[in-house]
Amino acid sequence: MNNKTFLLLFLFSLSFSLSAQQTKEISHYLFPEFTHGTVLMKGGRENPALLNYNAATEEMVFDQNGQVLALSEPSLSQIDTVSINERQFVLKDNKFAEVLNNNGYKLLALYKCRILPPGNPAAFGGTSQTSSVDSYSSWQGDGRMYDLKLPDDFEVKPYTIYFLDNGSGLKEIKSMKRLKRYYNKRKKAFDQYVSQHKPDYEDPEAVSLLIRFIETNN
Repeated sequence: MNNKTFLLLFLFSLSFSLSAQQTKEISHYLFPEFTHGTVLMKGGRENPALLNYNAATEEMVFDQNGQVLALSEPSLSQIDTVSINERQFVLKDNKFAEVLNNNGYKLLALYKCRILPPGNPAAFGGTSQTSSVDSYSSWQGDGRMYDLKLPDDFEVKPYTIYFLDNGSGLKEIKSMKRLKRYYNKRKKAFDQYVSQHKPDYEDPEAVSLLIRFIETNN
């Protein structure tokens, strides 16, 4: 390989690397951008807004002339439903949960995430990620809690909590193991579906399909 060919390959790989870095997006929001939606009040009034869900603060937020604000009291308790991209959200203990099913049984998904700030220098040249109150408070006070995209050196770990009610009251489901325990009397149908489809617990659509299968195959 001559020097000219090597230089061209180097420049190409460098360009590809920079492009990959520039397109990397780290977000603690449920939707990639603020989207036109509707806030339906209990009295029937509909309020259009640019909406998104912040999994870090667990708030439904809206864009008002470039300023991000959260839906809060006194209007929060008067909200019936929030609609974004044909997805419905209702209040569960003053947090917005998505309605995955409400026909025959009720299934809600509450979206959360853990934010890990950049690591501090540690022994042997490594880094340790701190979760100290001071570090988290300074990050929150810096306004980045409401940034749509976080810097590349932050780590976002999303997770989901489901709430299920098929006639025995709304139960909290925090893992696939707990979901299996919930359907202990339908263990055969549960194991059959999981073995065949291997649903991801963090995928609401996959979990919704699993539950639908069990509920319709008694």
